[in-house]
Order: sequence, then C-alpha cells, then structure tokens
Amino acid sequence: MSGRNIIDGLCEAVKFANGDKSSARIHLVRVPDEIDVKSIREGLRLSQAEFAMRFGFSLSNVKNWEQGRRFPDGAARVFLKVIERVPDAVEKALATA
Repeated sequence: MSGRNIIDGLCEAVKFANGDKSSARIHLVRVPDEIDVKSIREGLRLSQAEFAMRFGFSLSNVKNWEQGRRFPDGAARVFLKVIERVPDAVEKALATA
C-alpha cells in the first residue's frame, strides 16, 4: 500500500465522518437471526458443560439457548457462528500462554 492510498483512504474517512457518504464503501455483515447452538455443540462432540467451559459461556445460558427459553444476543450469535466455522481458531485465540 502506497502513501497515496493511505492519504486517499483517510480523506474518504474524514468525508464519511462529516456526512458525505457518496464515495464510501460500506461492508455490511449479516448477523444471523437464529442459530442452532445444540447443533454447533454436537458437531464439536462436546457436552453442554464442556462447550460452555471451552468457549466462555455460562452453562445455564447454553442450556437455556438449546431449550429455547432464551436466545443468544447479537454478539453471542456472531461468536457462535465463528465457533461453528473455525473452532480451532477460537480456541487458539482464547488459549492462555
């Protein structure tokens, strides 16, 4: 990336911040409306307790999500989708040194 590209990008960011959306490139991320927590957990061959402990959820949340009493919020749905797609990367990121 050249210095000119960086300057152009910063100028676009300033325009966007000031309300000029004409040249902005916006990337939308779609958060899933629903997510099958049980399917994700079973796909990893984990018990509810193992799944909760491995990924930092409370056991009661996992149980409630799977039984339909509660539903994961937006951030939790995104995190669950990442766990579903690349569980090894999540575990690596969460690992303590």
